[in-house]
Amino acid sequence: MSQLLQAVIDGLLIGGVYGVISVGLSLVFGVLGIVNFAQAEFLMIGMYVAWFAWAWLGLDPILASVLSFAVGFLLGAAVQVTLVQRVMRAPHVAQIFLTVGLLAVLENGALMLFGSTFRSVQTPYQASALKLGPLFVSVPYLLAFCAAVLVSVGLWWLLARTWLGRAIRATAQNEMAARAFGINTGRIYAVALGIGTGLTAFGGAIILPYATASPAVGTQYVVLMFTVVVLGGLGSVMGALLGGLAVGIIQALSGFVLPIQLQNLAIFVVFIALLAFRPEGLIGKARS
Repeated sequence: MSQLLQAVIDGLLIGGVYGVISVGLSLVFGVLGIVNFAQAEFLMIGMYVAWFAWAWLGLDPILASVLSFAVGFLLGAAVQVTLVQRVMRAPHVAQIFLTVGLLAVLENGALMLFGSTFRSVQTPYQASALKLGPLFVSVPYLLAFCAAVLVSVGLWWLLARTWLGRAIRATAQNEMAARAFGINTGRIYAVALGIGTGLTAFGGAIILPYATASPAVGTQYVVLMFTVVVLGGLGSVMGALLGGLAVGIIQALSGFVLPIQLQNLAIFVVFIALLAFRPEGLIGKARS
């Protein structure tokens, strides 16, 4: 029983981070109507920003996550203005080609700039854990989870309580009506994509204390991200956060009952089953 509880705790901690990493993908689809296949590459960018902030400035990756968000936001907004805006009303195949091409450019650009070396950080709490009776809570996982919760609350407040959040939701619901009320929808699209990529970059920074940065690190998380958003409903911000927790628990429990080589098998099974039987997600609604 203690081993089962330990697996659930580990799953919840990592699942909260999965939710923040994936919520940007869901936000981008919900507002722009585009599935960004290059989303995971912004996680890689966030990890490199945090690594260089640690190596050059001595900043802890959790603190450097603010810088990672800023860089991810600016890059995402620039991508929207210069590239995505041109294909928003194009056929879906053109949008897919654009984002897949962007994925290749970002990954190979990082490979050219930084090489293929895996980079990690060293922090005082890296190997620390809190003991709660028979259970242990990893300090790096706990700090990443707390940072993810704070950002999730901040995103909820932004979308629910601010004019910008209302403008984003109005643009997502009806672009023409939003423009009629004086909302600059082009600017809102840039902000929405910037927030989406910034959140994923933020997630890359907060996992750096227990993960390694490399140009291809996005491929390790891309299936997890799509599983999270499909589970919660593509386009649902709250669904992505809840889906992240669910995927984290599924991954932890599968590692509890399956060999480590098959740890992600349950996630792939869930992903395929959702696509086959309920592509709108368990708590999401189909998008017309």
